[in-house]
Amino acid sequence: MVSLARTMIRFDTSHHGQGGVTLPHARVLQAVWEAHGVSTSLVPTPKADNVHLIARIRGTGAKAPLLLLCHSDVVPVERENWRRDPFAAEIVDGELWGRGAIDMKGTNAAFMAALLRLVREGARFDRDVVFLSDADEEGGPHGTPWLVKQKPELLEVGTVLTEGGWQLAQRDGRTPMLLSMTCLDRVPMVVRLSARGTATHSSKPMPDSAILRVNRAVSRIGEYQPEVALTPINRGYFEALAGATNDPVFAHAIRLLLHAQSPRQTERAARLVVERSPYPWLHNALLRTTISYVIQDGGYKTNVIPSRASVQIGVRIVPQGQRPSAVLDRFRSLVGDGVEVALVTPAGVSQDQLLALLEERWAAEPAPTDTDVFTAWRAAAAEVLPGVPAVPAMFEAATSGYPWNQRGVPVYGIYPYVVDNASVISMHGDDERVRVDALRQGAELVYRMFRRLTV
Repeated sequence: MVSLARTMIRFDTSHHGQGGVTLPHARVLQAVWEAHGVSTSLVPTPKADNVHLIARIRGTGAKAPLLLLCHSDVVPVERENWRRDPFAAEIVDGELWGRGAIDMKGTNAAFMAALLRLVREGARFDRDVVFLSDADEEGGPHGTPWLVKQKPELLEVGTVLTEGGWQLAQRDGRTPMLLSMTCLDRVPMVVRLSARGTATHSSKPMPDSAILRVNRAVSRIGEYQPEVALTPINRGYFEALAGATNDPVFAHAIRLLLHAQSPRQTERAARLVVERSPYPWLHNALLRTTISYVIQDGGYKTNVIPSRASVQIGVRIVPQGQRPSAVLDRFRSLVGDGVEVALVTPAGVSQDQLLALLEERWAAEPAPTDTDVFTAWRAAAAEVLPGVPAVPAMFEAATSGYPWNQRGVPVYGIYPYVVDNASVISMHGDDERVRVDALRQGAELVYRMFRRLTV
């Protein structure tokens, strides 16, 4: 398990917008699979040295295949902010450091180690198990929507398991508190605020400055707090959390939230939950639509006031909470005159088309909890971490499972290792790391889960 994770991290598969270099990483994993007698294939993308890896363990065919939807690419790093080399996979004080340790090479290694162990033991699955290492999950043009057009047979599966649910520790950062398997993603959309003004020499500032207009709009939206969306899946999650935490003040805050009788009481209780939570930003993201300022563009020379400026905002919407169209309407009411609010769309997709798609995702129901995959996970969790609640949840981010969601295939998500708040925040950030003992425990949990799918 640990060897696989370190091997994966040592390949720099950073994704800068058009796909990473994943071929060397894929070839090493391909060799390991084939050494165990598992058939594999590589699917090259139009970008050089960027490939998807598919490994298929043949089962009896009694049930539809299980797809393990992994991804090999990682987001870039700001090396100057890291205390360790992000691609050295060092183990320091019992923690494995490196880009992808959390998202999601640690999970890939847990899945792969568990499956290889079962293969070595001679186990046979009641279905094919397909391990897919997606090359372009972190925002590239050749991710799963592109891949399934090349390999439509990948859509013919019964269940998808990918990244998602967290295994949270108590406030001490080590004692397991709550395990979750995500059954629903938040809805991601990117909004651009843009403005025009008079271009002139910077010695003569004018009141219609494009940059000032955009910054005023950002300030107005920054003061806006979307309302709490305590949907059924969120309510069940927080009910379990109230019973799982050993912090009585945190538990009391959650119960105030669950029993609030008015919007004002709900908002006050939600603020208290976030203030008291050992995972404040995760739990804030589960409670409401969140707004993040991610890219700013304006100006090109110090002696020129530019005619254009823009900011891109990353918005994550709680399904069946605030509608995407309502969020856009609220933004337009806040930004003031002279600022345009528009969705950032993929090539060839209109704003109306994208908004219709977002509204469809917003209306989605969670994957059911009575499937054999979910029940196998919950039973394995009870064996490995007895007494720790294992519950369905909403993923605060989004996965690449949408092509399967569209077809009604259940998509679940786990990060199968106990984490503290520092590890959660390090995902896509600096000093990403995970405890080695948690990795090993995660591989054991996944092994016991997959073993329940054998004959």
